[in-house]
Amino acid sequence: MERRSLTTSHPTQAQTGSPWPKDVGILALEVYFPSQYVDQVELEKYDGVDAGKYTIGLGQKQMGFCAAHEDINSLCLTAVHRLVERSRISWDSIGRLEVGTETIIDKSKAVKTVLMQLFEDSGNTDVEGIDTTNACYGGTASLFNAADWVESSSWDGRYALVVCGDIAVYATGNARPTGGAGAVAMLVGPDAPLALERGLRATHMEHVYDFYKPDMASEYPIVDGPLSIQCYFRALDRCYATYRKKIESQWQKAGINKHCTLEDFQFMIFHTPFCKLVQKSLARVVLNDFLASPNPDLESGIYKGLQDFRNVKLEDTYSSKEVDKAFQKASQELFNQKTHPSLFLSARNGNMYTPSVYGCLASLLAQYSAQQLAGSRIGVFSYGSGLAASLFSLKVSENSAPGSPLEKLVSSLSDLGARLESRKCVPPEKFAEIMKIREDTHHLVNHTPHGSSSDLFPGTWYLEQVDDKNRRNYARRPM
Repeated sequence: MERRSLTTSHPTQAQTGSPWPKDVGILALEVYFPSQYVDQVELEKYDGVDAGKYTIGLGQKQMGFCAAHEDINSLCLTAVHRLVERSRISWDSIGRLEVGTETIIDKSKAVKTVLMQLFEDSGNTDVEGIDTTNACYGGTASLFNAADWVESSSWDGRYALVVCGDIAVYATGNARPTGGAGAVAMLVGPDAPLALERGLRATHMEHVYDFYKPDMASEYPIVDGPLSIQCYFRALDRCYATYRKKIESQWQKAGINKHCTLEDFQFMIFHTPFCKLVQKSLARVVLNDFLASPNPDLESGIYKGLQDFRNVKLEDTYSSKEVDKAFQKASQELFNQKTHPSLFLSARNGNMYTPSVYGCLASLLAQYSAQQLAGSRIGVFSYGSGLAASLFSLKVSENSAPGSPLEKLVSSLSDLGARLESRKCVPPEKFAEIMKIREDTHHLVNHTPHGSSSDLFPGTWYLEQVDDKNRRNYARRPM
């Protein structure tokens, strides 16, 4: 495949005299998900639960999963390799590589170091960056780090690359249907079709045990479901309030006096533990707008009939079914317009943890044309238990002409639906068997992991062997 080095195509700040590179953000994006899945309707029957518990209650259709011969290293190897190949850039044009993951298989050796084998033939070892971990937030922290590097005095004109990946598996029980797996790789640099809006990051962090993994011998987490949902909503409330203050301050300096609401975002995407939570989250944004509005129209529009909720306090509504039901109903049309298209992958593959919200971004880009997306603002809410959360926004380029960076980015994701359709559906009994094998062989040494490479998509990396010193060797299935 043809390679073209773009190492010198982006001038540094010193060369341009400008204080900032322009429009730093996402230039290209690659999604990897497993080649097999279990159907959630069939899983409901197998688990003996009420029909609709997973499909309606959680909003999930299918769940992708990995056999034991895929691990976090192989997922990230696949996503990074494919991104570089499809972007047709040279390996020496990358100056920073950040990894976001909570799937830890070594307490010392970073996934980033494993990925450096991809750079060996190019001779490029001058690659900054390392792994970042905090539940599902590591991918966003890595994206921020990459963008900050491009905007810093350390930038040497090369690209930054971010990869976030995880394998979300749970013990048998109510949480298992909320699993999933995958990786998303993003190329970061200036003149991006998806630019991070400067100064518009809002973050909320606090100490809480809602979801955590203290047992290093197990892939399974300890989860307090109700607490985790409460923390998610609280973080969303805090981040949205801070974001509004920051953008309103920018507007005031530009002579614009207005309040920021959901209407200022053409699209709003969320970290997606399960799809139903995202619908509740969009409703919560509308609740925030309603309570912040000095004079909402209670006679018509989306706030019609909501006068009884005018004086509620946000902190009292986390578990209120009455508030939840009323605002989901009020926001249904906005949800369909601004958020539902982003759940295409999540509904069919499940929770990918750190790549989750970026899988939602890929879904959004895959279902609209460059012309439809041009000039829009995409709100992004990222949440990681424990907890760390941020709300930021991406501004889509105005240029949607054929051959433009935006058109190329959108076109590169047009096969998302076809790739999902090409997966193999595995019966629940076989899924449970594979999960048991994965559990029993987790961290075994001197063995060949269970699973056949012929089951994988072409070009997928996989774990070939673990030796007696726990060193892992990988191979790639031919394209």
